[in-house]
Amino acid sequence: MTGVYVVASKLFSFTRVLTQIGLLIAIWLASDWLVLKVGLPIPGGVLGLGIVFVLLLLGVPLNWVKYGAEWLLAEMLLFFVPAVVALVKYKALFIAEGWQLLVVIFLGTTLVMCVTAIVVDRCFKWEHHLRLARAKKRSTL
Repeated sequence: MTGVYVVASKLFSFTRVLTQIGLLIAIWLASDWLVLKVGLPIPGGVLGLGIVFVLLLLGVPLNWVKYGAEWLLAEMLLFFVPAVVALVKYKALFIAEGWQLLVVIFLGTTLVMCVTAIVVDRCFKWEHHLRLARAKKRSTL
């Protein structure tokens, strides 16, 4: 009997991950379509990330996307395979223009790291402020 429960649990987990990945892909495709239809000056993936963020702020449970997002992050190396193939295929271009690409990659990575650090710091400060406000409110009641 225990084996049946283990199989059912694994099947449920697999189905949950696939469903959540499907939901994230649907949001990405919808935001990509919206960017093309409206002509917004931002990539569809960035808009999709913003939509997921707003949905989470509005109270959509984190468990609706958590396991799918964790799987995508764990398998992120697979998404870099096309870039490696491009390196091999366009070797002459990278030899001629490689220094420019390296500068852009370095600056882009540095900018992303700095902005991420600032956003995380502000979010932690905001969360700490909210906790203090809740504690103060509870102590006055």
